[in-house]
Amino acid sequence: MVRPRIIPVLLLSGGGRLVKSVRFRDHRYLGDPVNAARLFSEFGADEIVILDIDASKQGRSISLGVVSDITEEVRIPVTIGGGISSVEDVSAVIAAGAEKVVIGKAAWSDPYLIKEAAEKFGSSAVAVCIDVRRDKNDKPLVWVLNGSQPAGLSATEFAQMIEEHGAGELIVQSIDRDGTMSGFDIDLVREVSRAVKIPVVALGGAADTEDLVKVTREGYASAAAAGSLFVYQGTARGVLINYPERNELAAV
Repeated sequence: MVRPRIIPVLLLSGGGRLVKSVRFRDHRYLGDPVNAARLFSEFGADEIVILDIDASKQGRSISLGVVSDITEEVRIPVTIGGGISSVEDVSAVIAAGAEKVVIGKAAWSDPYLIKEAAEKFGSSAVAVCIDVRRDKNDKPLVWVLNGSQPAGLSATEFAQMIEEHGAGELIVQSIDRDGTMSGFDIDLVREVSRAVKIPVVALGGAADTEDLVKVTREGYASAAAAGSLFVYQGTARGVLINYPERNELAAV
């Protein structure tokens, strides 16, 4: 089997501080995102995703200074998200060194932005992240603004809509599994992957390298992304930036 793409995801909060959450709450400060990104580059990560989780709520875009600091230090593709709400924002983030942008809340409030950005920069430069929480009937529904507001759409409905508008990639984030290290919501990933033709990246819940491979095999994800798995070590969750060796994945 072809080795899946494995993507570390770093969350920024409070003006560019690296944090990690559990179910989008209980944010723990971890340190300097530039140093973490540099380490992932040295480890040979396939790419890294950087998301400013405060930006949309605060009505701003991610700091271009932080983006530049990170992209100048790494030699791997960097994907950036956080408060991107206009083509000008997309242009500025790409000019600062990002290979792709992640559109979140704006994909719901102004889906035409996806089309505009894809037409100007190419669909491969435009990813959309959908945050999904299961309701009491186990239906996967999309939430926006860092999981604080319901979008009124199911995960597949939202995915199909953003595909129609020209997104080149979809990141499916399980709010229920975020930071729990209890395994991906494979049923969710499979459902969305079957509903669209664009690549789907699974995010939320990875506990080990077996999970990373399993979600691509059984959930049909094109890539597996994780946060906690790559910043913690052991059940005590000591902070240690890490990334699997290629032979670790081959052995699964």
